Amino acid sequence: MHLERRVLVTGGAGFIGSHLCEQLLDAGCDVLCVDNFFTGSRRNIEHLLTHPRFELMRHDVTFPLYVEVDEIYNLACPASPIHYQRDPVQTTKTSVHGAINMLGLAKRVQAKILQASTSEVYGDPEVHPQEESYWGHVNPIGLRSCYDEGKRCAETLFFDYWRQHRLRIKVARIFNTYGPRMHPNDGRVISNFVVQALLERDITIYGNGDQTRSFCYVDDLVDGLMRLMATKDDVTGPINMGNPDEYTILELAKVIIDTSGSRSRIVHRPLPEDDPRQRQPDIRRARENLGWQPRVPLKEGLVRVIAYFEDLLRQQSVRDSLAGNASG
Repeated sequence: MHLERRVLVTGGAGFIGSHLCEQLLDAGCDVLCVDNFFTGSRRNIEHLLTHPRFELMRHDVTFPLYVEVDEIYNLACPASPIHYQRDPVQTTKTSVHGAINMLGLAKRVQAKILQASTSEVYGDPEVHPQEESYWGHVNPIGLRSCYDEGKRCAETLFFDYWRQHRLRIKVARIFNTYGPRMHPNDGRVISNFVVQALLERDITIYGNGDQTRSFCYVDDLVDGLMRLMATKDDVTGPINMGNPDEYTILELAKVIIDTSGSRSRIVHRPLPEDDPRQRQPDIRRARENLGWQPRVPLKEGLVRVIAYFEDLLRQQSVRDSLAGNASG
């Protein structure tokens, strides 16, 4: 890994993107962080602004970008239902036009490019656990389609650029990821439960809580993304990245109540449309091609997340923004 790579991270001020920018700087790269701050936050990368090898650019990837880089990590897209359903047309544009623009840039400057895809390409899976050869079970006209189908189309574009232009592509399918810098209001299950527990509110479970998820700590995920980018050109992916340890939503709620010392009660609400029943990655490809697997156990990661949210909730502005949001 030579030390003078210039790396572009789109969505670099987001939850995962900010951690990736940090790790790339630690690896000796020059980092260009691009974000339009639709869901990303300046606070996530504020500590990097004085770093001599870090540059921040406010830009929307649905418009072309003209820069000189060696590698591109394309992370730009709202990734939680609350955020991506707020402006579903823009969500689809970000996935599709953003992919076209970043692939065009990669082709012009002959850069290697990684797409942050998602387990949502599997939809509500009929195969369990999900392996990369599974084509998915997705509703193309549902409330989640702007994200699911946008990401599926982006994968199509990446592989067509690879076949048609021999572009050096990498596609990572990211499963549920958690860690510090998650948005407290993003509607994701871990941030919802932790905030509700810390505020001693009822913890909201949709359905009876027997639907399952797998949770990967953000440091493990970033390690996987960087390992995938460093592979030889014939390793394109898609490669699942997530933690195969499976938990029911009810189990997760109980672990968070126990770990945070909360007195919150668990309450049940109806399941939202197209909510997947099961989500668990088969990570054999990641193990074989990258020598990668998650190392941080859920309870250890939750301790760090709870500490982060405790610190965040001491800020009155954050508490005010969560006022009246008891249902998550």
